[in-house]
Amino acid sequence: MLILNCGGTFNKRYNALNGELEVPYDNYCVEQILESVGFDYALAGVIYKDSLEMDMNDRKIIASIIMESKEDTFILVHGTDTMHITAEFLSEIFDDRKIIITGAMKPFEIDKVEASLNFGIAIGFVHAKPENGVYICMNGHVQNSKNIVKNRTLGKFELVR
Repeated sequence: MLILNCGGTFNKRYNALNGELEVPYDNYCVEQILESVGFDYALAGVIYKDSLEMDMNDRKIIASIIMESKEDTFILVHGTDTMHITAEFLSEIFDDRKIIITGAMKPFEIDKVEASLNFGIAIGFVHAKPENGVYICMNGHVQNSKNIVKNRTLGKFELVR
């Protein structure tokens, strides 16, 4: 398994110099969670952006890394605003891999529970040996990416009915 950290709200931290939440160019948040797991997973930082700033070139970079990897299972830490776009893009390319996309509605620095829970569920799902496909893991759900959406009114992910 390879964990790809793309940034998003999950990774945002407060910059006391400018008073803004920023996506830093590091894997600190993911590393903190992995440290508590006590198992050494392969981790690579990839994009380090808010997902609203991600474009098709960024998605192509992610796809290229997945394509060139010897792994067949990936957890992608991604911003929630456009994870569905990345999921759709990756679904069109890969049918021979397991790709679980997760994130957080609140930064790990502000709410360690939500980010840790989503990430932990994604790891657990990987160990359950799912079928190949692209999944979204948010708010206690892990579903094929076509079956889960972000409800912007309620601020959470829901199953498509």
